[in-house]
Amino acid sequence: MRVGTLARVLVDYALPGPLTALDGLGDVMSSSPKPPVDICAQVTGLVIEPDDALATGIPAQRIEERQLRPARAIVSRLLEMRSAPLWSRRTPDQRVVGTCRHFAVLACALLRHQAVASRVRCGFATYFQPGSAVDHWIVEFRAEGRWVRVDPEVLGGPVTDRADDLQADDFLSAAEAWLAYRAGRIDPDRFGVYGTENWGLGEIRGNLVRDLAALNKVEMLPWDDWGRMPAGYDDTAGPEYDELLDRCAQSCTEDDASEIAELGALPDLRVPDRLLSMAD
Repeated sequence: MRVGTLARVLVDYALPGPLTALDGLGDVMSSSPKPPVDICAQVTGLVIEPDDALATGIPAQRIEERQLRPARAIVSRLLEMRSAPLWSRRTPDQRVVGTCRHFAVLACALLRHQAVASRVRCGFATYFQPGSAVDHWIVEFRAEGRWVRVDPEVLGGPVTDRADDLQADDFLSAAEAWLAYRAGRIDPDRFGVYGTENWGLGEIRGNLVRDLAALNKVEMLPWDDWGRMPAGYDDTAGPEYDELLDRCAQSCTEDDASEIAELGALPDLRVPDRLLSMAD
């Protein structure tokens, strides 16, 4: 192991990363400790999807809020709209316009704020569109020796009755989807972004790199690309890149902290400084 990766190997998911720090926000963050699922459930009322926002009459220019990367920026925007504790009820127009990634990142940040080991996962959900696996982000927290997967976007809703403890057939991390593809167990053309033409193997490749970054506590936007990701989408990256993704998928599914950190520091996979600087 290289000395440069040593500090990143012992990942403490109970501590915030660069995009999940919420310190210094004052009384709006104070609350009595809550069970992890309850924290996730309250995030359901803090973010609103773009289509839902437009349907409720929220001005179209606010759709740009989905470009917010850090949880701190999401919370700051919430406080601009209503200066009140985050746990208080908000009308749709007082919520941040974001994607499933924003639900997951904010839930992860709030969990870590209460020292709960948690992390964001990028992958595909099967409960939105029958017969398909839709690009999606969730959060998972550590409890009783396992990672419990939760979808804070749909908790308490009709989409699935297992949003508080997703099962293997509900959600596949991108790492799990990649290994299933390599083993011939899935059709990659069933994996993609709802409402778009972006389906197929390239979507699994891209999400796998984002999943690796999230496991290194760097939770980027769904459309952030870096390294060889564009070539992966175009199927021009070549077999060597796919072999590298094999390593990524294996280390992510096996929770190999040392390998996850080392892979996340490679030039082809490392989140570049220019993207991280945009999160300041």
